[in-house]
Amino acid sequence: MFIARRTILAAIAGLAIASIASAAKDPEEIVIGTSAGPYADQIKLGIKPILEKQGYKVKIIEFNDYIQPNFALAEGSLDANVFQHIVYLNKFASEHKLALTDLVTIPTAPIAIYSKKHKSLTEVQDGSTVALPNDPTNQARALVLLDQLGWIKLREKFDPVRASEKDIASYQKKIKLVPLEAAQLPRSLQDTDYSFVNGNYALASGLKLSEALVTEKISPNYINLVAVRTADKQKQFAKDIAAAYRSPEFLAVTNKHFAGYAKTDYQLALQAAAK
Repeated sequence: MFIARRTILAAIAGLAIASIASAAKDPEEIVIGTSAGPYADQIKLGIKPILEKQGYKVKIIEFNDYIQPNFALAEGSLDANVFQHIVYLNKFASEHKLALTDLVTIPTAPIAIYSKKHKSLTEVQDGSTVALPNDPTNQARALVLLDQLGWIKLREKFDPVRASEKDIASYQKKIKLVPLEAAQLPRSLQDTDYSFVNGNYALASGLKLSEALVTEKISPNYINLVAVRTADKQKQFAKDIAAAYRSPEFLAVTNKHFAGYAKTDYQLALQAAAK
């Protein structure tokens, strides 16, 4: 009985160790969450083929908001996500106590102003409606651009990363701001005079970057990135994702399919080295 019990306990211990080892092993299937549109296309056209050549299976899950992908990553439904910039990631992770971190930056489509009713910004007048993102970080980007255009004046010493409607000192143009979910901004063009639209949602809706009336100059704070769980950042699968984005092959895909995007520092370095 003693021998049998010891054998059973040893077997259970072996299974536990095997289970822990399995949990710690890098995934053979990498599940990546992303927003529908260009960032999903970047993965499909450029990243997935590179990773699959290395033996991974790559599954892409598309989301239509900026909330679910981080919760799904934190709980383990995803191995990585691609949709946000560092300001949003840090704020979201801090507020919700999620152990998430940035892995590598990616080519990013800028936020810009579009209009279906006007051909230029000079047509703005009293009462013009301007839709902009309602999430804090992207709304700050829109407000900074409105300040640069002279449509509003933000208070002195405002924080460009955290600017909100409370920071508006005065309206130089008597516009009406309409905060909306980012995914709804392309549709808002039917009803508003002007709308700020994030690059990924603009392209996903059929808008072209060249159709924008004005485009932001993206600061490093707003370059999009790949996020992973903090505990996974040094795992091989994470290193392989980062290497795929940094590769000459992905630069070629960027040049062919994603013209007009803000390239990353490592892509600019690759281009300079090739000259």
